[in-house]
Amino acid sequence: MADRVYVFDTTLRDGEQSPGATMNLDEKIRMARQLETLGVDIIEAGFPIASQGDFEAVQAIAKAVSDVQVAGLCRAVTGDIDRCWEAVREARNPRIHTFLATSDIHMKYKLGKTADEVLVMAEKAVRHAASYTDNVEFSAEDASRSDWDFLVKVTEAVIEAGARVVNIPDTVGYTQPFEYHELIKYLMENVRGVDRAIISVHCHNDLGSAVANSLAAIRAGARQVECTVLGIGERAGNAALEDLVMALNTRKELYNVETGIVTEQIFPSCRRLSQIIGMPIPPNKAIVGANAFAHESGVHQDGVFKNRLTYEIMTPASIGRTSNDIVIGKHSGSHAVRKKAEELGYALDNDQVQVLFKAVKDLADKKEQVFDEDVEALILEKVYRRLDRFRLVDMSVFSGTGNVPPHSAMVMEFGREGEEVEVRRTSEFGEGSVDAVFKSIYSLVGTAPKLEHYSVNAVTEGSDALAGVAVRIEHDGVKAVGRANDGDVIRASALAMINALNRLEKAKEEK
Repeated sequence: MADRVYVFDTTLRDGEQSPGATMNLDEKIRMARQLETLGVDIIEAGFPIASQGDFEAVQAIAKAVSDVQVAGLCRAVTGDIDRCWEAVREARNPRIHTFLATSDIHMKYKLGKTADEVLVMAEKAVRHAASYTDNVEFSAEDASRSDWDFLVKVTEAVIEAGARVVNIPDTVGYTQPFEYHELIKYLMENVRGVDRAIISVHCHNDLGSAVANSLAAIRAGARQVECTVLGIGERAGNAALEDLVMALNTRKELYNVETGIVTEQIFPSCRRLSQIIGMPIPPNKAIVGANAFAHESGVHQDGVFKNRLTYEIMTPASIGRTSNDIVIGKHSGSHAVRKKAEELGYALDNDQVQVLFKAVKDLADKKEQVFDEDVEALILEKVYRRLDRFRLVDMSVFSGTGNVPPHSAMVMEFGREGEEVEVRRTSEFGEGSVDAVFKSIYSLVGTAPKLEHYSVNAVTEGSDALAGVAVRIEHDGVKAVGRANDGDVIRASALAMINALNRLEKAKEEK
């Protein structure tokens, strides 16, 4: 019988630290429920001590899911651990995940402590966490650059103190697969009591080796792998869940392990995250990219026609990527729209179905074909978008090639739900259409943030595709990300900026 490898997903914690991948509370809960459907074993929901918003998000996720463990991350400090437990305690199976650096460079320059002091801190932190729950994980930060014999001591000490999972992370993406294999093997062979804990790995992708390192560690005996959907995360990101799982599944004879992942939910999960954070899946992304199952070479096409196994080592259906039959359009009824939403993994109530139905009808009047991606974008844009303080009412934009500069006229509403609504109007010139629109919005809102990032991507194909716009802004040291989808690129840009400004205001209030 194959060994079980537990999948620890940190999309909502490490993944959210990827620039532009910020999610609000509703988005985190929706993604957590999708991760539960995907079959991950542990969801790392956040870093509760980081902010009140993070604490509330972890607490909400702990209550929202039931068939998955919920972990909170905390430093090896009593106050952090207490706060973490408060956030996760209502989960059906809560986990405290505490960490402390163990490499010479981190201990000397970051912690200012000796190895003996770190050993005491690690043991004390785990004992305190274990006083709340027996589901405690300890991470030796920067383990791949740590002294191996010191790692043995730390691992033994935290297991004795009550850790049931010990993570040996490649925090800065420094190690190589053969080195990592040897490190994990060394620990498996030299740590007393290693059979009382699961050895875990958490790999970053700075040198492009995160997935390879994780697989090498599994070959050496690691039985928990920490990863993110689409590999999002700090700097170059983390090991991609979809790559890891499909490597283990496709090469079962090599690894002889199994996971609890429902592989047919891999593509829906990646698409869900992509829609939420406004980052398109790169066409050449392994497993889930648009080109992953495309064949342009004549030789390859001929081989696939004769036998798909000649050039396909897995099927699109195995990851939940099925043919996109066009069944939703201007003549579709609300029952068909509800069914399509359910197929995409959304459980909508009657009022939400009616909102979606109207949005689909409006879109179908503007474009020839309505794809699954269009429907999902409408769900996120029209159904789940909260009533914000700043709202677009109407806009008109002029762009030409003559001497008259581009300009926009805009009408916006101000006021939260239950408040008296104020309507404001303005008109502004700009260097281009989008610049004019943004200047109009800034003028009405009374804030002129720095635009750090602006991107436009087609949600589907064709000149009538929905445009997905993402912006990242900064003002007074606070950053916010805004996203929107619309059939018109300029309108999508306006909606994304207004969304970002609403989020910026909320972030300032929480700060």
